[in-house]
Amino acid sequence: MTARSEPSGLPLHEPSTWFVFALSGVFVLLGLLFIFAPRAGAALFGIAAPEGLGLSYVPAIGLRDLAFGAYLAALSRLSTRRIVGTVLGLTILIPAGDVILVFLERGFESPKHLLLHAGSGIVMAAGAFWLLSRTSHYNPGGVS
Repeated sequence: MTARSEPSGLPLHEPSTWFVFALSGVFVLLGLLFIFAPRAGAALFGIAAPEGLGLSYVPAIGLRDLAFGAYLAALSRLSTRRIVGTVLGLTILIPAGDVILVFLERGFESPKHLLLHAGSGIVMAAGAFWLLSRTSHYNPGGVS
């Protein structure tokens, strides 16, 4: 194992770090909502919760959001801007998929849900761009 010359994690004095913390907190709270109040979570997601065992998909969404919030928080303290920005950029697939699912289920019947998921993707894309634009492009040792 090699010694690092810089402390790990995003710098606490930078607004981009606090953006990542806030995003992490929002996803943890959303995850908890979907786990402990699945019907409310389904209503927020934009697809009605089915009766019986079909409702189990909603806590799964909650676990996904909870995990995303947790690993985003962990990466913000243990990793680099480049890695956190890349994770945010790749995670755009989740809200993009959510838009598709809501659209296939409801069409344009509920534009607010489509906009909610699209907005989530835009926020992630903007965060990814913000973090990645602040990284050094010269990175011989893997630390940015």
